[in-house]
Amino acid sequence: MSRPASSLNEIRVNQNEEPQVDLSVFTKTHVAAMNPDTRLLSAFKTDTHASKVYLAGREYFGEEGQTFEPRLIGKIKQQLSTDPTLRPEYPSSLGLTEFTRRATEAALGRGSKAIVENRMLGVQTPGFTSAVHLGTELLRQWYDVSTAWDGPVYLSSPCDNSLAAIFQAAGIQDIREYYYWDDEQRAVCLEKLLGDLERAPERSVVVLSASAHYPTGADLSPNQWAVITQLVMRRRLFPFLLLPAQGLCYGDLARDAWPVQYCVSLGMELLCVQSFSHCFGLYGDAVAHLLCVLKHNSLLLAVQSQADKIVRSLWAQPSVGGAHVVATVLSNPAHLVEWQGEVKRIVQRCMLIREVLRERLRLLGSPGCWDHLTQQNGLYCCTGLNGQQVEYLKKKRHVYLLPNGCLNMSAINGRNLDYIAESIHLALTTSL
Repeated sequence: MSRPASSLNEIRVNQNEEPQVDLSVFTKTHVAAMNPDTRLLSAFKTDTHASKVYLAGREYFGEEGQTFEPRLIGKIKQQLSTDPTLRPEYPSSLGLTEFTRRATEAALGRGSKAIVENRMLGVQTPGFTSAVHLGTELLRQWYDVSTAWDGPVYLSSPCDNSLAAIFQAAGIQDIREYYYWDDEQRAVCLEKLLGDLERAPERSVVVLSASAHYPTGADLSPNQWAVITQLVMRRRLFPFLLLPAQGLCYGDLARDAWPVQYCVSLGMELLCVQSFSHCFGLYGDAVAHLLCVLKHNSLLLAVQSQADKIVRSLWAQPSVGGAHVVATVLSNPAHLVEWQGEVKRIVQRCMLIREVLRERLRLLGSPGCWDHLTQQNGLYCCTGLNGQQVEYLKKKRHVYLLPNGCLNMSAINGRNLDYIAESIHLALTTSL
């Protein structure tokens, strides 16, 4: 009878009769650097101060300080949970057909020439990050499957700090930045942005926020888009557009997606990532969408086959819960009107917070002009505070912002607004 295999931790004797302990295959695994967002949240949770405030979250928070779910969404979830016609089954690897159709229409508009000519592909993904990842994998083979493309990719400065890591995980190491937010002007600096893109090599990918730019809340105007798209086409760059919170910038799906529709109207080929987690309150059922707009219908089958192959190696099939909710709302005119009404109230509340905070800072005599608070849109805002002032807020006032001075406006409410305004004023007028 053969002897059973030894356990990994068993002490063995080698040829020299010296004891030897088998080590784990993970022995030399290094601890990964903690994500800055995770580190900040950890510090907040261990803070015991009664007035502590966390302004760096990504969710939409209601007036009570809790993550918010639109009333209609809760009702639809209940209806779907008791619908006898919905049977548990695996969806297509590319997602629910009705969801991808409605998400595509939300980005391009129902009358889009790209839809009529059937030269676009929509793929449901488990969330925003996975949609970016899928788009990145497609880019690797976009030009020639025999020669994988490996960059460069241009990201805005600042941007979502997870984006670079997603591209790098797909094997694209050449990550560069283009100038976006100017701390002194407290606005987008178009001149420096154009200068950086002008120097970008042909076939570079440029990641652009269509609306609700994270983390600044400062979006490009239609005139700025007109200038940028002309440069992108002339320099033969490839646009990778982001819609991380469609609807929560202006309270209107079409208006938030206008830059996408404008680029498509110019005949541009592009990728666009849409997330529906914020605007539908689907944080536990995250659902997103990758939209590929092609120049010719003849390319569709090849791109679709590549997307299917990549998806099957990443997550096989997306979950259907959130997708059913979004498709139900977008396909029902009555639901759509009710949901848009709730979204508009969210946007109005965020704008009111901006206006009140600006007025509080003015009354306190805080140095500088604070008009940029109301010139930005969506959930996020770049205050213009520097690193030392952000550190003061955290250590002395227990108010947690992102290191670049950006914050989530929805986390401010009637209970903490005065404290936050006073804290910002002190950060500006007091040194550490």
